[in-house]
Amino acid sequence: ALACRMTGKEAAVFVASGTMGNVAAILAHTHLGDELICGYRTHIYRKEQGAMAALGGVQAQPLMEAADGTLSLEEIEKSIQSDDEHHSITRMITIENTQNMCGGQPLTPEYTQDVGALASRYNLKLHVDGARLFNAAVALGVSVEALVGAADSVTFCLSKGLCAPVGSVLCGNAEFIRLARRARKLLGGSMRQAGVLAAAGIVALNSMIERLEDDHANARQLAMGLAGIEGVQLAVDDVSTNMVYFGLDQAVPLGAAEARVRMEEHRMLIDQVGERSFRAVTHHGISAEMVDRALQILTDVVGGL
Repeated sequence: ALACRMTGKEAAVFVASGTMGNVAAILAHTHLGDELICGYRTHIYRKEQGAMAALGGVQAQPLMEAADGTLSLEEIEKSIQSDDEHHSITRMITIENTQNMCGGQPLTPEYTQDVGALASRYNLKLHVDGARLFNAAVALGVSVEALVGAADSVTFCLSKGLCAPVGSVLCGNAEFIRLARRARKLLGGSMRQAGVLAAAGIVALNSMIERLEDDHANARQLAMGLAGIEGVQLAVDDVSTNMVYFGLDQAVPLGAAEARVRMEEHRMLIDQVGERSFRAVTHHGISAEMVDRALQILTDVVGGL
C-alpha cells in the first residue's frame, strides 16, 4: 500500500529481488514468442541470465542507449515489428532508471512520458526497471509518481540505496499484479515470512529516501577527487547520482585487476568492470571521511606509480 501511494499505481506485490520483479513483469505482460524492446546495456538484457527467453519464451530487441541512458524514440518506433506472420509480436518496451551502465544516469519524467505515449500509440506495455528509482527522483527533484506515471508497471529495489536487507516491489494495475503474483509463485518467490522483510521495507520507504542526497554528494566528492589523480580518466559531469565510473589511462603501468588487489590490501573494496575500469557506488554507511580515505588509497595505488 505504501509503494502504491508513492508510485501512484493501483496495486503492488513484494518480490525477493529486482530480477524477480522484472521477470514477473515480463511474464505478466507477454505471451510465448513475443518480443520486447530494451536497452543494450540494461539489467533486463545483460544481467538476468536471459530469463525473459528461458522462462517466458520472449526475445529481446536491444537498442544502444545514448550516453544519458535514453533510447532514441525514433529507433524504438522503427524497431516495433510489423503485423506480419513471420515476425514476433512486439509486446512491450522496458527502460531502466537510473541507468546503471550509463553511469547511474536518471531518466526524466518528460522522457518517460514520451516513451509511454509511444507505447500507448502502438498498444504496447511500458515497464520501468526502477532499481534506483528513488535516486533518480532525489537527483531530479521530482516525485517518484512523476517518474513512472506513464508506465504500465514499475519495479524498485528496497535493498540498494534505501538500505533494506532484501527485497523489491513490483507495482501496476490490479489485473497486472494478479498475473504478477502468479508469476512470482512460479519463480518461487511467495513467502509466508514476507512480513519480516516487509517491515524493513517500510522503514526504508519512510526514513531512507531523503538521505540519498548524501550518497550523491559523496559520489560527486569522489569524482572531483578522482579527476585530480594523474592517470585516472572520468567524466565528472556524468556523475548525477551515487555511481562513479572511472578508468586508468594507458600511462598507468598496471591494469584494473592488479590495482583492485592493491586497494583490497588497504581494505578498500571496489567493483572492477573492465580491464582498466571500475565502478564505485556510494551508499548508507559511506561517509565523506571514507571518501577522502578512498581517494588517498587511490592516489597511493595509481598516482604513486
